[in-house]
Amino acid sequence: MARDSNDSTPLTARAELIAWFAAGEKPRERFAIGTEHEKIPFYRDDRSPVPYDGERGIRALLEGLARETGWEPILDLGNIIGLSADEGGAISIEPGGQFELSGAALPDVHATAAELATHLAATKRAADPLGIGFLTLGMSPRWRRDETPVMPKSRYRIMAGYMPKVGSLGLDMMLRTATVQVNLDFASEADMVRKMRASLALQPVATALFANSPFTDGRPNGFLSRRSEIWRDTDADRTGMLPFAFDAGFGYEAYVDWLLDMPMYFVKRGDIYHDVSGASFRDLMAGKLPQLPGEYATVADWANHASTAFPEVRLKRFLEMRGADVGDPGMIAAQAAFWAGLLYDESALDAALDLVKGWSPANREAARATAPRLGLATPVANTTLGAVAAEALAIARSGLRARGRRDAEGRDETVYLQPLEAIVAAGRTRADDLLADYERRWNACVRPAFTECVF
Repeated sequence: MARDSNDSTPLTARAELIAWFAAGEKPRERFAIGTEHEKIPFYRDDRSPVPYDGERGIRALLEGLARETGWEPILDLGNIIGLSADEGGAISIEPGGQFELSGAALPDVHATAAELATHLAATKRAADPLGIGFLTLGMSPRWRRDETPVMPKSRYRIMAGYMPKVGSLGLDMMLRTATVQVNLDFASEADMVRKMRASLALQPVATALFANSPFTDGRPNGFLSRRSEIWRDTDADRTGMLPFAFDAGFGYEAYVDWLLDMPMYFVKRGDIYHDVSGASFRDLMAGKLPQLPGEYATVADWANHASTAFPEVRLKRFLEMRGADVGDPGMIAAQAAFWAGLLYDESALDAALDLVKGWSPANREAARATAPRLGLATPVANTTLGAVAAEALAIARSGLRARGRRDAEGRDETVYLQPLEAIVAAGRTRADDLLADYERRWNACVRPAFTECVF
């Protein structure tokens, strides 16, 4: 994730928390696409994980990438933990060393694909002298949790101490998974609600389409998207399908109340992260936080607290799609195209909402629970996620055509849907193909993943 907020403007009323979300509203002509993706680094010579320190570690990689890009270092107690660009992009490291690009807000998927290509080329130039490669998988396929290095980020130390108290797989989520997220804008509260409902209902479809994490500890793990399954036992207070988003009257206010009920992780003052895990943001607003008596909430505290919610769709000053495993560059661009096509054209959004309007809360929860294991074969409301995916892709294609954004070769954004359309046509996810490779070409060994599933 990008740099934490440092806005010290005081917050004194619940209405100000609501207004913070409303300030994200944009006119439609300014709608943008932001893409974030994580990738797991490894040493090519022995397929081992990359630690932070050392001549060939993550620190050296970040320093090399800073030289390549000219981006400014982000420091945490003297450790370089990321890079930031004036134009809005950022590089960060996740708890297990996963290398993340938080892309800038860009006008279309063509720009997203170009940004990704530029980033991967610069990263390769910095990584190659260090012997570092990056996996295109949604979960580390070989190393145990205790073999995975831990990065020196203060907020992660706090999270790592709290996670085992609220779920059994939170540390696996932090250390061993990799995702791709797409961030999209909304024009009004009503527009946010429509997009939130359509995208929440369809997140299990994205989980199935992008399933790409079938290996753990050197063998098949019984899932197509183990990454997605891990999130189901991470922290119920801050994850899931947000069933209240489908209630009458849902809007900023209801989301704010959910966040206020969600326990805090930390409060940042200056460069110091104070561990307040389990505490109430309401107490911070009242100056009654037991760990920091007399401290009052700021805009930065609220922005940081909102960033520690991890539902399948997260509301910040944009909407963040969170249901997909990372994949190769084509799949990363496909994720952006899929959601932009569904949500950025009014007719397409109407059709997407119509596609899921008959689903009950139980239907949505069952699809979310089953998609990590069954993928496209997951049953939902008398059909399957595979059939829904075919319809959703057709809607996304129509939405992208209506947008009419063309590249220098005259192609519109529908070109980026082709990998997903091939998956639906074959009825096989990337994870299905990897499992077949494991049984046949790979001779029941995951080592070939470190040459075949790489950026």
